[in-house]
Amino acid sequence: MLTLHLDNEMEPSVALLYATVSDTYERLKLLVKDVNQEELLYKGTENKMNSIGQLLRHLAVVDLHWVYRLKNQQIPSSLQKEYGPLVDSAGQIPFIKDTTIIDLIDSYDKVQTMFRLECTKLSEEDLNNVVSYENGKTATIRWGIWHIADHSRYHQAHIGLLKKLYKEE
Repeated sequence: MLTLHLDNEMEPSVALLYATVSDTYERLKLLVKDVNQEELLYKGTENKMNSIGQLLRHLAVVDLHWVYRLKNQQIPSSLQKEYGPLVDSAGQIPFIKDTTIIDLIDSYDKVQTMFRLECTKLSEEDLNNVVSYENGKTATIRWGIWHIADHSRYHQAHIGLLKKLYKEE
């Protein structure tokens, strides 16, 4: 049975939206908890897919951008350097190396902690505020929080496929 935990430090609608993000993130961690180093970097049968490691870093970077959209601030250069860009010079999810599943989850945990803190500061009315994101588009904060959970679920399907393909090889 699915039960969303509502954070009592948040306004009711914010808490509900945040709960979808938190629940989805916990599911993601369960999905990757047993991933070994080779599987982390595996790019599919033809070596053309994004690896689990790339997808985890991508999700963390996208969520970090949303944290700073909620704050209405630019991402500090120290965090930009630590987490890397959204896409590489070819417009693709950046390649990763020299990292482990533990390091990726630890860095993603930090982003999730920052995200939770920003959600505790939001009012019900703030959910209707419009922010800029990717390529000059705009969205409400409500949509942005929902999108974080939806985006994670989307890539969890990719991770599940990579795990299946890896086990079949």
